[in-house]
Amino acid sequence: MPALLVTGADLLGQGAQDLLVEDGVVTQVGSIRSARGADVLDADGLVALPGLVDLHTHLREPGREDAETIASGSAAAAVGGYTAVLAMANTTPVTDTAEAAERILDLGRAAGLVDVVPVGAVTKGLAGEELAELGLMHRSRAAVRVFSDDGHCVADSRVMRRALEYVRAFGGVVSQHAQDPHLASSQACAHEGELSGRLGLPGWPGIAEESIVARDVMLARHTGSRVHVAHVSTAGTVEVVRWAKAQGIDVTAEVTPHHLLLTTDLLAGYDPVYKVNPPLRPQEDVDALRAALADGTIDAVATDHAPHARHDKEHAFVDAAFGMLGLETALSVVSDVMVGSGLLDWAGVARVMSGNPARIAGLDGHGGPLEPGSPANLTLVDPTAEVTVDRSASLSLSRNNPWHGRTFRGAVHATVLRGRVTAQKGALA
Repeated sequence: MPALLVTGADLLGQGAQDLLVEDGVVTQVGSIRSARGADVLDADGLVALPGLVDLHTHLREPGREDAETIASGSAAAAVGGYTAVLAMANTTPVTDTAEAAERILDLGRAAGLVDVVPVGAVTKGLAGEELAELGLMHRSRAAVRVFSDDGHCVADSRVMRRALEYVRAFGGVVSQHAQDPHLASSQACAHEGELSGRLGLPGWPGIAEESIVARDVMLARHTGSRVHVAHVSTAGTVEVVRWAKAQGIDVTAEVTPHHLLLTTDLLAGYDPVYKVNPPLRPQEDVDALRAALADGTIDAVATDHAPHARHDKEHAFVDAAFGMLGLETALSVVSDVMVGSGLLDWAGVARVMSGNPARIAGLDGHGGPLEPGSPANLTLVDPTAEVTVDRSASLSLSRNNPWHGRTFRGAVHATVLRGRVTAQKGALA
């Protein structure tokens, strides 16, 4: 692979530098006059970030290749600026064995566009009753560190405690889909409030999330283990996480791009593209999530990219599948919402979309500073570009895109994985 010279990149928005990449590693940073035989990537006017890392991606393979494959999801991730994604376990069959985890790893390597990191199920078959092969998955070639029954809450306190105790031995983390099934049933699909009552939609109250998070942080304190809160959606959950961190409890949290911008008001038209779990919340929750991401209470932005075939989404709202696309648009949403408002600078974006996610997942080689000796995983962003989302242009196999027709300021220009350009504006490697 030839050397790569990236010229004039604004590193984290803190000043223009050149970067020389050789054999997949950054070897020089500064003013580099020339590099014989190197391919040149002109980054004048572009911001350079460490390659983005997504803690929460649904790639659907195996089982639902009509909605997404690891190859198509990898392509969407690369275009979105990602160099690593964590593939959730709710596939068919479930990723609850070492063999299943290694299969995901191998399919990701075959696609070759991003590092696809398997997430292991907490319980067998996501049934919430018996622990999956946590230790075997960790000791496998996939070296699984993150475990989640996402799509289902680990509602049984004893099972959750045992999972936390088990993963503590090897530094693993349990990522919880916080939804008390007794407070928000599987049919709950709209934030519980005046609007859900008027629309006749089953309510999903914030307390169903907040009570599970409160329980889990106490279990984490009791076990001395790590818990991660997936897709935080309410101001109440922010309060619980903030309190837990102040107590020294080992808890981290993520927020999705859609929960940073979209509100429950969008449900008035019964458009199933806006059906997501947890549901869209009122503006006061959105404001609390933005503030919490800015002040570090929420550690990371994670897409919860959830592709669905048309026949699963095009139903009456109550019957439609939960979820929306996110990989290709996450950076633009965060740029527009958080950078455009002054709540984050580009170093902050690197922290919540690369550094912290890589740290939480235990990924070596991702999320680190762009300095000599570091793997050349980077994302180049055009901070002034205006992009209007067109769902038909998506590299995902699905079209359940909530951003169709919206215009954002800030867009990924190119993605580099260990020195190889995997996506560039107008082209895909």
